[in-house]
Amino acid sequence: MKTDTLIRNEGMEILAKHLGMVEAERFIMLIQKEPFDYTGWQETLFENMSIEEISKRATEYRKNNM
Repeated sequence: MKTDTLIRNEGMEILAKHLGMVEAERFIMLIQKEPFDYTGWQETLFENMSIEEISKRATEYRKNNM
């Protein structure tokens, strides 16, 4: 299991790599401003999709982003 510090560091590296440092900082500020219920979001994220559709989308995403 990763430590909280390691997860924060990896997350910031990923954000900086894909957004640039300034936009990554803006993203963090936006998240902190708005209340965000990650658990609630996860509960509804795939509610209208079959496991086959989720798998298909994951496979397509991986193929296009790796």
